[in-house]
Amino acid sequence: MRNLTLLTDLYQLTMGYGYFREGKHEQEAVFDVFFRPNKLITYSVASGTEQVADYLQSLRFTEDDVSYLRSLGLFSEEYLTYLLRLRFTGDVYSVRDGEIVFPYEPIVTVKAPMIQAQIIETALLTFLNHQTLIASKAAKICAAAEGNVMEFGLRRAQGADAGIYGARAAIIGGCTSTSNVYAGKAFGVPVAGTMAHSWVMNFPDEESAFRAYAESFPENCLLLVDTYDTLSSGVPNAIKIFKELRARGYEPKGIRLDSGDLAYLSKKAREMLDEAGFEGAIICASGDLDEGSIRSLKNQGAKIDLWGVGTKLITSADMPALGGVYKLAAVYEDGKEIPKIKLSNTTEKITNPAFKDVYRIYDKNTDKAIADLVVLFGEEIDEKQPLVLFHPIETWKRMTITDFRVRKLREQLFSRGERLVKARPIKEHAEYFKKEYARFWEEYTRLDVPHIYKVDLSESLYRLKAQMVDQYRKGE
Repeated sequence: MRNLTLLTDLYQLTMGYGYFREGKHEQEAVFDVFFRPNKLITYSVASGTEQVADYLQSLRFTEDDVSYLRSLGLFSEEYLTYLLRLRFTGDVYSVRDGEIVFPYEPIVTVKAPMIQAQIIETALLTFLNHQTLIASKAAKICAAAEGNVMEFGLRRAQGADAGIYGARAAIIGGCTSTSNVYAGKAFGVPVAGTMAHSWVMNFPDEESAFRAYAESFPENCLLLVDTYDTLSSGVPNAIKIFKELRARGYEPKGIRLDSGDLAYLSKKAREMLDEAGFEGAIICASGDLDEGSIRSLKNQGAKIDLWGVGTKLITSADMPALGGVYKLAAVYEDGKEIPKIKLSNTTEKITNPAFKDVYRIYDKNTDKAIADLVVLFGEEIDEKQPLVLFHPIETWKRMTITDFRVRKLREQLFSRGERLVKARPIKEHAEYFKKEYARFWEEYTRLDVPHIYKVDLSESLYRLKAQMVDQYRKGE
């Protein structure tokens, strides 16, 4: 487990020093991680919370870290000595990896001494912003493909960690395998891949390249057929080798297309394979695919069974940043909670104050999600009583629901610095996401003009927020 304590912005440490000098460093504070909407964010798939937990467990400044900080000439020896003893001692409430989450709701809440909560901000946002972004992109791609997507992005990722943890997030978001061997070992996920064009080009001709590969992998023979000419050369040569394999008692896996008109080529290749008696051979496609191009190909009747998606998945090409933020929600004085709020001339940027919790509300009859409700921490919802939901800004938009059930969206990850939830197998996260995804109406998850899922405030939280906004506006 790497020690990433210095994975922070300098201003976290300078603020920490200021708190230390002012005697506020041990004051308990509450911070929320959430993200705001944009035109590309509909739902998101949480990922990265287990890396958050690993990071907090190993939080400690080494002698070498402190020597480096001393060299900056910014901090007193007293402060540096304090940092040497610092460990995470707070509470953390978090959604789990694979949870479907929406703008404005706190997906992680940290309740800890101010200096600890401040120093960890950058790392938490790094882990959660990146991995949630990639898991969300994978979910959309897999939805368009209706499953059977391989993650192929390592060589196009923005660095090794982005490739490794991006592969993990992609599996949580629905991909069935990854080309990333390191991630396969680290996370216990299936790896996939056969050959590149260089393999074919390294032999005298395509037929001999295919035959050599079939000799090495007779039980897993998937041939790349577009190096020279897909229909005139690639597919016919693949069929010839497939016949040789069958004569030896093996069945071929299939072919891969990586360029050209994938709709047309896949349909013609399917005809050729079927006519040759290889109806079970699959057709895999790759080449700068995303949810839009996959959906277009499917609408054109492309005969593609398996999709390899790389660059546009691992970089989330159309939206390269989630934009998650970490905002102060409360501090404690003499054991009493003092809610905090950030104001803005943009209504949507006004934060929700206080220590909070989140419920997801389901229709009992359909088991489909109706809305998420952000409440004051400890606030309970009575499932036996009608519940009024209202828009947190346009409050005249209201609805009353009955016959519903609720569940808390988050679990307590840390208590007084002790990790309460052990790491789960990645397969469990992926299965959890699929199960929860099925509990949302298609209107909320569709690719085009999705309906906005409701994230509302409880009456008590709304009143507190309105009161604080009013007080600040009046200068009280």
